Amino acid sequence: MARFLSSMDGRATGVGGLPHTDPARAVDDVLAAFPEVPYAPGLPNRGLFEQIVWNDARTLPGLEVVEGRLVVDLAADHAEAMERVYLDFVEGNAAAYGPAPETYSGLLELVSRELPSAVLVKAQVTGPVTFGMQVVDADKRPILYDEAYADLLGKMLALRARAVEERLAATGVPETLVVLNEPYWASLGSTVVPVSDETVRLAFEDIASLIGGGLGVHCCSNTDWTFVMDLDPAVISLDAYQTATEFLLYAERAAAYLERGGIVAWGVVPADASLFAEETEASLVTRMAAIRSVMAEYVTPSLLVRQSLITPSCGIKFANEEEAGRIQRMAAAVARTWREGA
Repeated sequence: MARFLSSMDGRATGVGGLPHTDPARAVDDVLAAFPEVPYAPGLPNRGLFEQIVWNDARTLPGLEVVEGRLVVDLAADHAEAMERVYLDFVEGNAAAYGPAPETYSGLLELVSRELPSAVLVKAQVTGPVTFGMQVVDADKRPILYDEAYADLLGKMLALRARAVEERLAATGVPETLVVLNEPYWASLGSTVVPVSDETVRLAFEDIASLIGGGLGVHCCSNTDWTFVMDLDPAVISLDAYQTATEFLLYAERAAAYLERGGIVAWGVVPADASLFAEETEASLVTRMAAIRSVMAEYVTPSLLVRQSLITPSCGIKFANEEEAGRIQRMAAAVARTWREGA
């Protein structure tokens, strides 16, 4: 069962994708910036099947690619394949759900390296809500709205997350973290894109049941943060550059989450190169100081630092390799300066 992690002491790490097409170069840049908390970079520029959702879709029963979309024909009989997923889930058999070179080249490159300085190694898997909203039926209706598939997704992605965690654990790094990439959690509580809280909770619990280390969530938009914190993920990863104000409306709840062992990954460094160009280390440290000031009413500064990570705001898509390197190194620099000022 997923658990909280050791304190991260204000270290830095990355989030999601990089613009690289060479896994070795991508991992070199990750390790240069984040030797203590390296992460497995997604490399969507290598091809469609390295993109979010696509990279985790191979084992979905009934999956077809139709006119560039991931589609399931719900009128067809997928009972046998669905039963296989359920059986694998019950047995914890994740062997058939492992990452492949054409879908997870960054992860496979990372776990092939020696990681002598690492205290935690991190990877990312598509979350069930985002997956279920992006894969559609023949009428272009998200499969998340189909009761059978809504239940299946948490179990299938639990097996994927378990297989990814096993690869991370094989590195010998003391702790592992699998983060669910859930941009569609911005729809929680929405009447336009209705997503049941119970559907989200059950899927998260399915995944947590197969994870032995940390299970986190990344949402780069504003969401129902109370609901997210009540799930007790090991890490809540957010775009603190653009949504810190909204998150800090729940500062008292956030303090309680930190006190019981949760970690917040503050994505204070903009991942968009055009926004990044307008910032300096000093300006970003000032943003983190403002976060500390708000949280100080509810939690000691030392605990805040212990239970924090500093990251880019999201995956680095709108940048070239050189810019991505600067963004990652800036996250590491901001973490050092902010930590020293605690």
